[in-house]
Amino acid sequence: METITNPTPDLIKNAAKALKDGHLVAFPTETVYGLGADATNEKAVRRIYSAKGRPTNHPLIVHISSISLLNKWAIDAPEYAIKLSKEFWPGPMTLILKRSELAKDFITGGQDNVGIRIPDQPVALALLTEFEKLGGSGVAAPSANRFGAVSPTEVTAVYEEIGEFLTQKDFVLNGGQCLIGVESTIIDCMKESPRILRFGAITPIMVEESTGLQLMEINEQLLIRSPGSSQSHYSPKAIVLLDVEPESGDGFFADDSVETPPGVIRISSPRNVNQFAQQLYSALRSADALGLAKIVIHSPRGDGLAEAIRDRIRRAAFKSNIKVRKEF
Repeated sequence: METITNPTPDLIKNAAKALKDGHLVAFPTETVYGLGADATNEKAVRRIYSAKGRPTNHPLIVHISSISLLNKWAIDAPEYAIKLSKEFWPGPMTLILKRSELAKDFITGGQDNVGIRIPDQPVALALLTEFEKLGGSGVAAPSANRFGAVSPTEVTAVYEEIGEFLTQKDFVLNGGQCLIGVESTIIDCMKESPRILRFGAITPIMVEESTGLQLMEINEQLLIRSPGSSQSHYSPKAIVLLDVEPESGDGFFADDSVETPPGVIRISSPRNVNQFAQQLYSALRSADALGLAKIVIHSPRGDGLAEAIRDRIRRAAFKSNIKVRKEF
């Protein structure tokens, strides 16, 4: 693979050509690093699923550079979806819309909808723009990690997760630390009112204020498949426990107002909810690198981004809680 530490315009053009030629490109967004392929190239997209070990019925998000390209991938977008796109794109928001003929089953997981996003990160936008100049329509890009594992928020984590699955013709673009650190808000726009399928930096209050509509409640029986919706996800190797007292030898992640008990290994002390989100995944990775058997996380309080963080850590702890229950 070719690693680009300083993604200049000419080097980004090379990466865009690699995408057009059917290769993979890992690139930064404001949320996490993505693993990209030409969203119209089934063979290239299948490589994403293989590299991640991801079930093929799990849909992928298509990344574009401009709202003007939305109607290539989606049809019959409701008025409130257009309002959301104009207010929050580029940004950490994915809209689920009725798919066009361009969005094939290998992107949508066989569903009649497609997820679209415009990332707010200069390297990502430059890559998408150059790809589109070459005739590309969109880049399918889930997070650049093995399925169910902790998403990468810095380039070294990309290598740790999927480096062995990339070829010499693939590219990795280094854009530094991701600004937000948790994945995009996913909003289902297939009904008369929006509903949130995955929490993120675009909060429920922001969605309701933008659209003037009340969010629909999620009915699990009618819930469409969307990225990051598995009960167990974002999981480190260590056991993750939430809102309990850490014991000696445990890793501990809590805001800086919480003291570290004797013998406990502090892996992060964020000062606010933004830092909590930004540091979450890298802290989980550092705990695994230290060989810690258990991580205790004290959940942040409040709405908005704190709600997104609680969603991620609940999923990270799901498998661990099953193990703990079995032990007892």
